[in-house]
Amino acid sequence: MNLKNLRSDDSAVSPVIGVILMVAITVILAAVIGTFVLNLGNQVQSSAPTASFSFDQVNDTAVEVTHDGGDTILHNNIGVTVNGKNAYTSGNNTFWNSGGNVSAGTSKMIESYNHGSGNELTSGDTIRVVWTSDSGENSQVLAEYTMS
Repeated sequence: MNLKNLRSDDSAVSPVIGVILMVAITVILAAVIGTFVLNLGNQVQSSAPTASFSFDQVNDTAVEVTHDGGDTILHNNIGVTVNGKNAYTSGNNTFWNSGGNVSAGTSKMIESYNHGSGNELTSGDTIRVVWTSDSGENSQVLAEYTMS
């Protein structure tokens, strides 16, 4: 056995390092391309706010919805529905403080829905506070109340 040749033969090291680098580059490229293709970056940015709302049934045909605490929400991103239809307050839609934000302490009186006569609130109606993302792709019910 020739020890001199054994010590100078390191031909197997280069191919192993090359394979490891190729696998690492492939995994990194797959992760980056997958993130763009699946649009995962935008979904993280449009998560629903954390906010608490209370409902106070004033009479048989009116409920006051109050933002009790949590995140402040842009008025364009929040609305109120009754049985899945837009809720109204004496003919005005239920976006809070047009041009402002919905923060703790603000409230809105809900008296009708679907903007028409004969659509007053009645027992059994379900009122929901709904948040919608800026893009309109995501929405979430933040609070729900059923009329008694």
